[in-house]
Amino acid sequence: MKVKINRNAAKQLKKMLETDEAQGKMIRIYISHMHGDHAHYGISYDTPQEHDEIVKTDKDIDILLDSREEFLDGIWIQYFHVNDEGFVITNPSKGGHHH
Repeated sequence: MKVKINRNAAKQLKKMLETDEAQGKMIRIYISHMHGDHAHYGISYDTPQEHDEIVKTDKDIDILLDSREEFLDGIWIQYFHVNDEGFVITNPSKGGHHH
């Protein structure tokens, strides 16, 4: 499975991982809703489970993904400071998104 992270998202994810809530856990990207041909994504803290793949990124952040979910393969995690500040997770090959 593959994950891309932009620089702003990497900074925010690293801040999240430094919180007390994140101690001993990793960042998980999950599917919060499915709508036919696209998905909406969420972010949480978690520990690896039976069907998880730990995906190493080029930003030194490991991301937990459920290997059974094809809509997680190829996601792109971005963070924007303009308009509505926050994460945007998309999967260009699957049409999924999260705002």
